[in-house]
Formats: sequence, structure tokens, C-alpha cells
Amino acid sequence: MAGPLTKVGVVRNPRSHANRLRTGASADARPNGVHWVEPETPAALAEDMRRFAAEGVDLVVIDGGDGTVREVLSALPDAYGEHPPALAVLASGKTNILALDLGAGREWSLEAVLRRAAEDEPAYKTRTPLQVSWADPARPAVWGFVFGLGAFVRATEMSQSVHRMGAYHSLSVALILAGAAIGTLFGGRRDQWRQGVPLTAHLDGEALRAGERFLLMATTLKRLPFGLKPFGPPTDAMKVLDVDAPPRRLLAALPTLLRGLDAPWLGRNGYRRREAAHLTVSLAASVIVDGEVFAGGEIAVRRGPPMRFLAP
Repeated sequence: MAGPLTKVGVVRNPRSHANRLRTGASADARPNGVHWVEPETPAALAEDMRRFAAEGVDLVVIDGGDGTVREVLSALPDAYGEHPPALAVLASGKTNILALDLGAGREWSLEAVLRRAAEDEPAYKTRTPLQVSWADPARPAVWGFVFGLGAFVRATEMSQSVHRMGAYHSLSVALILAGAAIGTLFGGRRDQWRQGVPLTAHLDGEALRAGERFLLMATTLKRLPFGLKPFGPPTDAMKVLDVDAPPRRLLAALPTLLRGLDAPWLGRNGYRRREAAHLTVSLAASVIVDGEVFAGGEIAVRRGPPMRFLAP
């Protein structure tokens, strides 16, 4: 879409980490002409998004963390159909992994977004979210950027303790990774970090190796904290990391994986990277989508339509 964006809507999560720290009149300032909502429930958010669409809002600013991003993305298809608005993300959460990927730092404020949106030819970055759906029709699909199970669930649960320590953003990611690595390296074979998750999985219709998994993750993001590249070189594809349980030669595999490098022995020891359009998983254990725990089941993960994000 060429030309300046004409109608801006803000979805603000007042409970997100940064927004809870902001107090006073500046925190409550709402620019004239901007549609502003602070929904308390997913149902309220869905109604707000339908109203945004009806009113012609063509830029939705998400002021919150990764969970707020996930909830807004999940509400857009019903509200906007096949013509989603442009988006902008303010890094107001605890980890803000999408904002990091987009290069949206603390200086990327609402004022900066509005200035960029008013330009004759605003710059955009395109990102493709994952659509995570369950075979149970009663469970609505969820849209996000990181799907994972196994050790990733345990690491995410650990993050709650790390955040209570006062560590956020890239520091929290570093502490979580370090804790997970130490627990896995020095735990016994039956330690919770090394235990696998029973599942069956298919990638683009091809059955993956049978057996328990230490870790299975998928993402479409290009940039992760500290330049880590566990999925390999950055691409627009859905990238999948698949690790058998218990993990073998983990001390040697970690630096190779995290630097995005490859080696023949990785595959022989149960570390596999793939790119795909469609992943299906059947498991009883929980899964994670953008920091939130969801129940397992018959799950399909696929690339959604590309979305445009206003570029810092």
C-alpha cells in the first residue's frame, strides 16, 4: 500500500511489564485521532478488532509483549479477513522477541510510529506468522511466531522465576538458556530436562522419525537474541529444529547449533533442521506458542499469510 496510513488504532496492554512501570500523565496520553483500546479479555479484543475493521483502521499498533502480539494476530483473521492492516509493535513486554526481530527497540515509541505512518512512503518489514490449530473444532486457532514443546516448555516455565528475579528482555533469555543447558548437561538420564516427550509428527506429509523428543520447535523469525541461530541461516521459511531424547553429545552440539553451523554428525546424533510449509504433531504433553502454554492434542502448524510491520 503506497502513501501514508490514515487511521491508527492502538491495542494497549496496561499489564505488560513496561506499561506497568509507566506512571503519570505521560503514560495516559492519547494522541488525537487515534483509536485506543485496552481490552480485558480475548472476547473484548475480538470485538475491538471488528470495530477497528469497520472504522477503516489501517494500522494497528500493539503496545504489549509477545503474548499481546499473539492475541492480536489471532483476532485479525475474523475481523479483517484476507485484508489485514499494517502492524507496529512496541516493545512493552518482558522478552519482546518479535520486536527484537523487527529491530523495534525502546526508542520505537508511539510517537515514532505515528511519525513514520505519516510519511508519504512508510517503510515496512514483512513477517509471516505461524497458524497453530487443533483438530478439536472447539479450540480456536492461535497465531504467533514461535511454537515449541519438550524442553522448550520447561524453559518457558523457568522464565517465570527469572522474571521474578527482575531479569527481562535479552538478559532473561540468556539466563533461561544457561539454566536449561546446565540442567540438561549435568542431569542424569532420567532428569526432567533430559526426558523426552512421546509424539508422532509429520513434516509436509512425511513422517518424522518415531521416538521421544527432547525438543521440537518451529519459527518464521529471522533474528533471535544475541545473534543465536539454532534454526540455521535466516530465511522466510518455517524453520523446524527436531532433537531426539535424551540429547546426545549436547556439549559439542550446543555451540554448533547456536551459531547456525552444520556438521554431518549432528544428524547422526539426533539433531535435525528442516524447512517446511506444514507440521503436524500428535501428543498429550503441553506446547508453547509465543510464551503461552497450551494443551496438546492433534495440532497443525503452518505458515500464515505474510503481514506488514511498520519498520523502525
